[in-house]
Amino acid sequence: MPTKSTHFINSRGFKLSAKIEFPLTQKPDAFAIFSHVFTGSKNLNATRNISRAMTLNGIAVLRFDFTGLGDSEGEFSDTNFSTNVDDILSAAKYLEENYKAPSILVGHSLGGAAAIYAGRELSSVQAVATIGAPSEPEHVTHLFGFSLEKIEKEGEAVISIGGRQFTIKKQFIDDIRAVDLQKITHDLNKALLILHSPQDSIVEIENAAKIYHSAHHPKSFVTLEKADHMLSNKDDAYYAANVIASWVKRYIPIPTKEELKPKKQVIAKLGQVGYTTDIVAGKHGMVADESEQMGGNDFGPSPYELLNSALAACTAMTLQMYARRKKWPLENVQVDIAFDRSYKEDCMDCEDHEKRIGKYDVCVTLEGPLDEAQKNRLLEIAGKCPIHKTLLAKPEVSLSML
Repeated sequence: MPTKSTHFINSRGFKLSAKIEFPLTQKPDAFAIFSHVFTGSKNLNATRNISRAMTLNGIAVLRFDFTGLGDSEGEFSDTNFSTNVDDILSAAKYLEENYKAPSILVGHSLGGAAAIYAGRELSSVQAVATIGAPSEPEHVTHLFGFSLEKIEKEGEAVISIGGRQFTIKKQFIDDIRAVDLQKITHDLNKALLILHSPQDSIVEIENAAKIYHSAHHPKSFVTLEKADHMLSNKDDAYYAANVIASWVKRYIPIPTKEELKPKKQVIAKLGQVGYTTDIVAGKHGMVADESEQMGGNDFGPSPYELLNSALAACTAMTLQMYARRKKWPLENVQVDIAFDRSYKEDCMDCEDHEKRIGKYDVCVTLEGPLDEAQKNRLLEIAGKCPIHKTLLAKPEVSLSML
């Protein structure tokens, strides 16, 4: 998806680094803001995967680094929960002034708690989604261990989180203790989606229950079974991303507008990692990838699998159209295609014209009270579907560069 690197100025005058990911072929239906985990950044895998899934569903996503983290200005030691909320509000102001006010907030861990707080303050926001969020910001103090006592007595301490050193000051502790997130959640009055793993050892599942019971309807809870707090398993992150992307469509207004027509019927854009490729075909978004054995993430079908899917789908549709026109009792069609080619292996030597699929093994299963003559005729028709004809015709491919 098209990504724009940008920045905005928060209320304290610091420049915060951000990226906006846009849908490929249309004006965004809505804008969302993603707030990352405590001491994290906008470039975490879970953050990128969630942004991709939302852009495939027509939603633009702004993800940014909180003050003092990632590429943003400021000192982390001078920040707290309140400044995180303020950074989200500043991001919303930037979107409103330059694009459109956000209608969706998504937050991970402490970023989820901040998203609930900011969602209450932003009239444009209609839906908030949290991942592994604590029911009270003070929960984060368990990460400080024995250093918490030192912070209380001496005013600050250096702690290690994720292998990195951070200075935590007493003002941070005082600030998070003053926040009553359950009351804020009760006053949210926005659609709320809570995603949490029962196996989360950082923020226990009981936190999700407290958030859920504090909120008014509409509210939803989704279990991220076997996922860890950081969604480090890409499959867990991708699952959460698709759930959020589907869920928000129920709660945000989709504007009635003339759809923008792409220059081509299909557009594919390689992602930032591996072979994962975003595809827009007409009005539909999807993802292509290679298997893990081939060095991909297996987030979607491979190019060969997409090609064979087109042949299988076209064959099934053609048979159904023909049977309906003839008023034959065809009740169901299943098309199975076998192939043993690897796109990655073939592409290692793209100039070798022999390295391509040479044979499709297509098996058609017809259901319904058809006689033998009808079955034989349908088998003939199966070989005349448009995709079948296109493959046999060796169509010309015209390449150009923009």
